[in-house]
Amino acid sequence: MSEIDDYVAMHSELEPEYLYRLWRATNIRTIHGRMASGHLQGRLLKMIVEMIRPVSVLEIGTFSGYSAIAMAEGLPEGGRLYTFEINDEMEDFTRPWIEGSPVADRIEFIIGDAIKEAPLLGITFDMAFIDGDKRNYRECYEMVLRILRPGGFIVADNTLWDGHVVDHAYDHDQQTQGIEDFNDFIAQDTRVEKVMLPLRDGLTIIRKK
Repeated sequence: MSEIDDYVAMHSELEPEYLYRLWRATNIRTIHGRMASGHLQGRLLKMIVEMIRPVSVLEIGTFSGYSAIAMAEGLPEGGRLYTFEINDEMEDFTRPWIEGSPVADRIEFIIGDAIKEAPLLGITFDMAFIDGDKRNYRECYEMVLRILRPGGFIVADNTLWDGHVVDHAYDHDQQTQGIEDFNDFIAQDTRVEKVMLPLRDGLTIIRKK
């Protein structure tokens, strides 16, 4: 971390001990540990949930469960988070961490393709967190928008994609192309309001009108 990153972390809400242990385990035991949300983003996601006070939250892309647990911490009484992970190889790592967390009763962890399966839940969601396959971000967004209530919020992760969105060396990279297509589409979509934040790897906050 840079000196400014350290400063920001020191002046933000502390990371819960359970999530710190999960973050460490994710980085030690998985190949792409940096994909976990981590301290600052996790605290922001929790606060966003506390501000919106959603009854139902949809997460697309569970990975190790860090962001799911962080968001579930902020849920009001009776709130529930449904999180989808398409990579079934993550289940043996992720499920014990979710089920052993202090907010396990607020989370439903589902192995499957959210684009196909989330609409089958029959739920109108108040909030969604998109953090799945970057190549499918736009398709995922359209699905979410259909099952999100008017006034509901979408938070999309990785929308700066390590700066690759402005680096022509990645013009032919499929994941970068997926993020760029999503970003350009959202910028022109009159159905929503949007703000892109340069936090970590880029977070775009979207409000359905």
